[in-house]
Amino acid sequence: MGHSKEDGDILRDLGKQIAEIAAMPINERRRESRMRINNLEKAKPIVYIYEIPWHEMDVNDELRLRTKDPFCQGIETDLRRTLYMWKHKLGDMVVDAVVEQPLCIHDTGFGITEEVEVAITDVKSDVVSRRFHVQIKDEEDIEKIKMPKVTFDAERTEEEYRRRCEIFNDVLPVVKRGMPSHERAGIRCFWFAPWDDIIRLTGIKEILIDMFRRPVYVHGIIDRMVDAWLYRLGQYERLGLLQSPPMELWGVGAAQIYAAASPEMHEEFALRHEARWYERFGHNFYGCCEPLHNKVDVVKKNIPRLRKISMSPWIDFDKAVENVRDEVVFAWKPNPAVLAAPVWDPKAIREDMEVKLRKAKECVVEIHMKDISTVRYQPQRLWEWAQIAAEVTEKYA
Repeated sequence: MGHSKEDGDILRDLGKQIAEIAAMPINERRRESRMRINNLEKAKPIVYIYEIPWHEMDVNDELRLRTKDPFCQGIETDLRRTLYMWKHKLGDMVVDAVVEQPLCIHDTGFGITEEVEVAITDVKSDVVSRRFHVQIKDEEDIEKIKMPKVTFDAERTEEEYRRRCEIFNDVLPVVKRGMPSHERAGIRCFWFAPWDDIIRLTGIKEILIDMFRRPVYVHGIIDRMVDAWLYRLGQYERLGLLQSPPMELWGVGAAQIYAAASPEMHEEFALRHEARWYERFGHNFYGCCEPLHNKVDVVKKNIPRLRKISMSPWIDFDKAVENVRDEVVFAWKPNPAVLAAPVWDPKAIREDMEVKLRKAKECVVEIHMKDISTVRYQPQRLWEWAQIAAEVTEKYA
């Protein structure tokens, strides 16, 4: 296994650009801002942009891969996307002078996978519509959810590490980084959303009805799924695969299906069970697309060490501000539909953002532009949105 000198030269050149950017003082200022926000101190709202439709974003071949070797192409993709985001000022990103070598881990999963029909509107996009086939229908079926088995491939990890070191010698240091490898808005985390897994197996309509008709059965499903997640976490700990003890990490997750349920049902069938996972972590960030403006109290009651709460595009903003106050970070998620509108209206975007931030002036705010399905193949829309966000948030520093 190897790569050509040409592939290595391409990656080294990109690595040099990363090193130059990482040396800029703005990175340290942004790290300090993140720390202040995470410590619930008032600061300029941090702007995060992620879940980008990369297949629509290329301009002047900025994202076109030049390497040939598949291993090198994976590295090149990450580097070019980082450089692209920096060049076009997509949020308050921080660039580190390091190349990461993830641990090569195999996971058998939960023993049951979704059976799904997919409807595609854009063959270049991984955003699709899904129709799930019901596989869990009663208590006996719950046993189909198995405890995952985790194994660590040390030999492959070391081999890939050596390859990265050879490529980036004297350009960037290479570090082995344990789990979790996923970064979400500046936080290294496991994305914990057991209800996202469950509804793929039970059907959405079916499980919502069963919360009323067969509550014992529903409790059994979520108990089993949380058990499986905790069993996996325990193996990461025993095998020494975590980058830090759980109490030094963030727990991040959601129960998006509960957009259709009351606070009482959200607490009974989700939060009380999910709390077993969040109890393991030093800080927690709860929520995704589900509107939580009227569930702040039950979330705080059940999620230990809650530090951030998601405020999705579908919240009642005034009630959200009133309920969150400055007790946890108000993680506001503007509607990404503005980037897909038939007519691009930057004036309306600026006005809406200014109104929202004025209302939330007493909160500790950060902004998450995410779930961007499309920019109508006009990447300039996202560039301009980011520029507007930078200008407006500066007023509220």
